[in-house]
Amino acid sequence: MTKIKNLLLMAILSIYVFGVPGLAAEKGAGEMQENKIKVVVDGGETFTAILADNSSARALVELLKNGDITIDMEDYANMEKVGPLGKKLPRNDAPTTTSCGDLILYQGKYFVIYYARNSWNLTRLGRIEGASSEQIISALGEGGVRVRLSIAD
Repeated sequence: MTKIKNLLLMAILSIYVFGVPGLAAEKGAGEMQENKIKVVVDGGETFTAILADNSSARALVELLKNGDITIDMEDYANMEKVGPLGKKLPRNDAPTTTSCGDLILYQGKYFVIYYARNSWNLTRLGRIEGASSEQIISALGEGGVRVRLSIAD
């Protein structure tokens, strides 16, 4: 009986932390996909990212409804590109291990694109989908990069 209780508790906790798969993505025909954004790298690739189901990602979408956001990003520690959003968003920090393509909110005011692994208390905003690590790393290049965020249509 204890094993069943533990499994049930783990399932409930997983739904609470990660949400119900696909639930946020369901939209009617012609409606904007508010759970997806475009990440356009200056002079390079356009990526689509699926957003996390949290108040930070929802605040980012609200910000993007006012127009695209352009962020000048710098390389940090050979694992991420980071740049100021220009506005503070709510934080949902939790122990997080990143991988290539993760979009993170740091300190409530910095937008981060990870291209390597890291573990820290961070706020997950989303994840670039449909691109290999090699594509993401190549598009981000070395040193600084400019990206434009917009709501995907």
